Amino acid sequence: MALVPCQVLRVAILLSYCSILCNYKAIEMPSHQTYGGSWKFLTFIDLVIQAVFFGICVLTDLSSLLTRGSGNQEQERQLKKLISLRDWMLAVLAFPVGVFVVAVFWIIYAYDREMIYPKLLDNFIPGWLNHGMHTTVLPFILIEMRTSHHAYPSRSSGLAAICTFSVGYILWVCWVHHITGMWVYPFLEHIGPGARIIFFGSTTILMNFLYLLGEVLNSYIWDTQRSMEEEKEKPKLE
Repeated sequence: MALVPCQVLRVAILLSYCSILCNYKAIEMPSHQTYGGSWKFLTFIDLVIQAVFFGICVLTDLSSLLTRGSGNQEQERQLKKLISLRDWMLAVLAFPVGVFVVAVFWIIYAYDREMIYPKLLDNFIPGWLNHGMHTTVLPFILIEMRTSHHAYPSRSSGLAAICTFSVGYILWVCWVHHITGMWVYPFLEHIGPGARIIFFGSTTILMNFLYLLGEVLNSYIWDTQRSMEEEKEKPKLE
């Protein structure tokens, strides 16, 4: 019975991301019409990652319900592949990228919002949509981590994957600047080449740190859960 609330929760989160993406894409902003469109923004890429991840979670839940008790080995093999993909996506993309977007956005916003989210955008993006893109990502991914155990890949392969993603996005941002002459994020216009290199290097290190944080948090949550269950199962002394 414990599986049903998790299924409903995942479906609700998936639908919320679909709604956020649809509303965001419906907004006619000048930046959407320039080279790279929405795909030059890490926030949009993260929304797609989260939507795909929770889509895989829902698909895994449905497959688990259909496979349970069937005894079909092929279906069980396919389910294990889905679970492995779900766990890999949470470890390498959904958690580190999601937490990075929330943390970096609000830190820079608190310092000077014009550097990351100019006030002009308030004319296009309503407040609830901004929070849907930059706030609720964090509680959603923490809820998923708390409700289901996820097997992390080997640390070396996980770090290699998140490094590849980070460097790939940095190169994409640089390419957009090369083509258009403008940086994706306003604050990059106001710092020199050396500072940009330091910033890009720091973001890659932060992504690696967030991957490790997710690994530690996942282990802590489920080791604690396991310990509590073992305590409950111990026979009480008279």
